[in-house]
Amino acid sequence: MAKRLELKSRLQGETLVRKGMLKARKLHEQIRIAPDINILKIGGHGVIDYGREVMHPLCAEIGALSRDHKMLIVTGGGGRVRHIMDIGIDLGMPTGVLAELAAKISEQNAIMVSILLSEYAGTRIHTGDLLELPMLLKLGILPVTHGTPPYGLYEYPAGKEMIPPHRTDTGAFLIAEVLGAKSCIIGKNVDGLYTEDPLKNPDAELIRDITAKELIKMDLTDMVLEPKVIELLQDAVNIREVRITNCHKRGNIEKAINGKNAGTIIRAE
Repeated sequence: MAKRLELKSRLQGETLVRKGMLKARKLHEQIRIAPDINILKIGGHGVIDYGREVMHPLCAEIGALSRDHKMLIVTGGGGRVRHIMDIGIDLGMPTGVLAELAAKISEQNAIMVSILLSEYAGTRIHTGDLLELPMLLKLGILPVTHGTPPYGLYEYPAGKEMIPPHRTDTGAFLIAEVLGAKSCIIGKNVDGLYTEDPLKNPDAELIRDITAKELIKMDLTDMVLEPKVIELLQDAVNIREVRITNCHKRGNIEKAINGKNAGTIIRAE
């Protein structure tokens, strides 16, 4: 048998799946690409779809905050995503195709939001532009991107369901983690995470502060946040908490940026 050609490295001959492979190796702290940026995700269904009455004051608030705080705005998809997924599921589209279709909607919202923020230097960027953020921020740009992670046709299987598990909340979290951001704030149309949907049950209890493990143990039937975010939070290196706030209420975003609990804080541990 011919001798295997090996390139000298500390992972030489490794399968890259062996348990404990890196235990004996000194791991260096990960570089935080944009440690002073705040990732603000504004939901499509809970915010953008409300139209002018909600979005114009919200964009004015975001624009004013961007003068003192570095921010990246991440957009959700909203009602049009629900519509296209309903059609796609009815037609038997694979999960990866549904992910492709959903991404187009959140991209449309990113274009509209960047235009609404244009007087504050709002600029639509693509996922491939994220490594340009340090330069863009120094230029005074307020970047806006869509939240659907670019798995596309490579989206994870959805188990017994068909809806892609990695959607825009998850995308915002993953962006925050890879950038080593200051914060990850998820803007919704409710005051935070509740034990039940507060729009259906007014007596639902608001959860102000909880760990990922505690939340998973509760096994809630419905949540305002994508379950995948909770799962990923446990293993994150840079982002150790996610803040949920009602961005229909003025002042909540500023509180969240300044480290205050303006709704719910979900902690890694």
